[in-house]
Amino acid sequence: MSSAVIASLVNAYQQVIIYMGIPILSIGLIGGLFNVLVFLSLRTFRESSCAFYFTIMSMVNTGQLLIGLGSRILISGFNIDFTRSSLFYCKFRTFFFQVMAFCSLMCISLATMDQYFATCTRPHWQVWSNIRVARRIVISVIIMIIIEQIPCVIYYDHRISLPSNETICIITNTNFEKFNVYGNYLILGNLIPHTLTFSFGILAYRNIQQLSYRTVPLVRRELDKQLSTMVLVQISYICLTITPNLIIYIVATYGNIQDSTVRSQINLAYAITLCLYYSFFASPFYIYILVSERFRRQFFYVIFQMHINRWCPHRVAPRVPTIST
Repeated sequence: MSSAVIASLVNAYQQVIIYMGIPILSIGLIGGLFNVLVFLSLRTFRESSCAFYFTIMSMVNTGQLLIGLGSRILISGFNIDFTRSSLFYCKFRTFFFQVMAFCSLMCISLATMDQYFATCTRPHWQVWSNIRVARRIVISVIIMIIIEQIPCVIYYDHRISLPSNETICIITNTNFEKFNVYGNYLILGNLIPHTLTFSFGILAYRNIQQLSYRTVPLVRRELDKQLSTMVLVQISYICLTITPNLIIYIVATYGNIQDSTVRSQINLAYAITLCLYYSFFASPFYIYILVSERFRRQFFYVIFQMHINRWCPHRVAPRVPTIST
């Protein structure tokens, strides 16, 4: 009876990864491409430091979905594990996965801080909301994250599993294994981004509430309101997606659970929260569309006016050639 329950839970784990993971991957890739297209097409966004963070986040989110979720679907859903056959993939999968994840979380943290600086009344704080400063910060942060993740390339390696005599990809250094859990996953991947986003999110929300009483150009005021709304809703979504996965991960890793049935149930819960975790990287475009009427208009303008109509014009009469002077 117990073995039948465990088998059904394992099967449910695979089905969750397949039937939740594939839709999240598909809509996430589409949304990420739309985000990049909109942010790079409009001058309003190209000159905004907050939108620049959104652009970089959309790019790394696309990579995160392809490398992280795509490989997870193959490994857990279809039992296709390239980390066992390729030493290069074994070493670099976690490296790229964590670089993309941390860059994305740092971008939403920087966007939140940027909106606080942009809506602050103190001029010496407002200078930090600048596209040139944003570019330098992003380059510096990405370089630091890449350097910090180099041990993944060093300490992930192939080993032979004694019970099954199969090649597996694991961490070969116990100290780095502890650092990866506490330093990377807990602190860099959760504690720091959560603290920054919530702290500066509250401060930015307070500034936005007072924005209508200040002498600010209308276009700038509307842009700040739009970007702040997009940032604040994303912060709320972090609580619904990333936090549950952290809780289940800690329970599964440090719960010292001996019962096989309970462990299988926790693995199933982990699969569900893992898909929710990846939905954070797939959701930004759809959050922007839902919460910002201005972004919806901008999206339709970019798609239909700037691109589709340009390449597929509806010609009512023959086009008269013009002579340039």
